[in-house]
Amino acid sequence: MSQEVTVLLIEDEPEIRRFLRTTLPAHGFRLYEAATGKDGLTEAQARNPDLILLDLGLPDLEGSEVIRQVREWTATPIIVLSARDQEQVKVGALDLGADDYVTKPFGVDELLARMRAALRHASRSAADVGEPVFTLGDLKVDLGRRQVFVSAKEIHLTPIEYKLLTTLIRYAGKVMTHRQLLKEVWGPLHVEEGHYLRVYMRQLRNKLEKNPAHPRYLVTELGVGYRLRTE
Repeated sequence: MSQEVTVLLIEDEPEIRRFLRTTLPAHGFRLYEAATGKDGLTEAQARNPDLILLDLGLPDLEGSEVIRQVREWTATPIIVLSARDQEQVKVGALDLGADDYVTKPFGVDELLARMRAALRHASRSAADVGEPVFTLGDLKVDLGRRQVFVSAKEIHLTPIEYKLLTTLIRYAGKVMTHRQLLKEVWGPLHVEEGHYLRVYMRQLRNKLEKNPAHPRYLVTELGVGYRLRTE
């Protein structure tokens, strides 16, 4: 995949953290780690990852409580990793908002397949269209493959630039306030950091717009926020 995917691993077992610390970056993922539920919630808000891998048996908080709190502010895919294989535990985690459940011990191929499936589903949901491809004029975003094209030329975006673009795609045609975009892209700890948004919007326009000073796609709504023009 062209755009780097950020993954947060919330897991207290050092062996699993070491295993995934080696495995996931080798497959193109950027990994962040937390060993407790409290630290995991802090990292989730600070990093706003593309996907969360969550152990249910954490030393301080139940994994179910982590799911509940994460779901209060984001739809980021959550894959539960747990040695608990009882049906009711799985159903409980999924009912709370987890996207998938992988029982320990697991093979890396199975985990990677589940991760790819969760990310594809999130991309389709983000696009809110039947096919995971968003097209607007010369701009084409293949959400399934995480590729961006302008006039058929592939454009490299950083993870934050890509997340900002796909967030605007999800709400295409609607005005997104500065706070809404900051919360969705950077997480709830950064809703006052307006300079983040200005810097990355400028970078995104420089990469996607023929004339960044007079953008065709990424429109400023003065004093309010931004809108991805659809006409």
